[in-house]
Amino acid sequence: MVREFAGKRCFLTGAASGIGRATALKLAAEGAELFLTDRNADGLAQTVADVRALGGVVSAHRVLDVSDYDEVAAFAADIHSAHPAMDVVMNIAGVSAWGTVSHLSHRQWESMVSINLMGPIHVIENFVPPMVLAGNGGHLVNVSSAAGLVALPWHAAYSASKYGLRGLSEVLRFDLARHGIGVSVVVPGAVKTPLVQTVEIAGVEREHPQVRKWVDRFSGHAVSPELVADKILRGVTRNRYLVYTSHDIRALYAFKRFAWWPYSVAMRQVNVIFTRALRPSKTG
Repeated sequence: MVREFAGKRCFLTGAASGIGRATALKLAAEGAELFLTDRNADGLAQTVADVRALGGVVSAHRVLDVSDYDEVAAFAADIHSAHPAMDVVMNIAGVSAWGTVSHLSHRQWESMVSINLMGPIHVIENFVPPMVLAGNGGHLVNVSSAAGLVALPWHAAYSASKYGLRGLSEVLRFDLARHGIGVSVVVPGAVKTPLVQTVEIAGVEREHPQVRKWVDRFSGHAVSPELVADKILRGVTRNRYLVYTSHDIRALYAFKRFAWWPYSVAMRQVNVIFTRALRPSKTG
């Protein structure tokens, strides 16, 4: 890849692991100036150390929770007091929980929205207006999900946040175009990150052999965080709106858009199979 990001100021959330860490390392190799955050202190420290070991530049990093507006605002204020506006802002941090409406707790619903949707909004509120004011263009990346495109079983809470993030991104794509700021929304399917192995499944015994088998089957189709990072950076350089990380998600979304009735029948059947496989308790 041509060094498109050399000297670019790039802010990333979720930098401690998975897609965020892989993207930070690739940007470092490109010569970007990095501003990193995550709520995992040890993981963030390791990413910062690895970036610097590559000869990369981390101008600021902070442990914080993106769902806390005040923490995000304080970090943004500190950054902007010493550095110009960002060139690229990447909302990568996220959490996941699966479950039927009967089993999802209020905490899980609230967590999905506060971290996956309000977290990126907090970042956008504090980092995008300075980009607009600077007048140098730039790019905003929001990592949504395949669950922000199609009706995956048991993903109601997760999809509420990820559909919301995709809708927000679509509006900003046009709102920010006149300022030369591109917007990309990333829609990964399964990715080999800690999130896959730690996802909460409400109403299900996570360690049950049948459940483990299905989680492992899901993981077997996962792509690497490094591949996703490559797709993200390529999407930014080409100013793509939807950034797919695998062909199956692109095909499934096309199936939904152009064959609604067959898609509806198929998703009902997938839901039945999924529910039988995970065998929730009877109240689900």
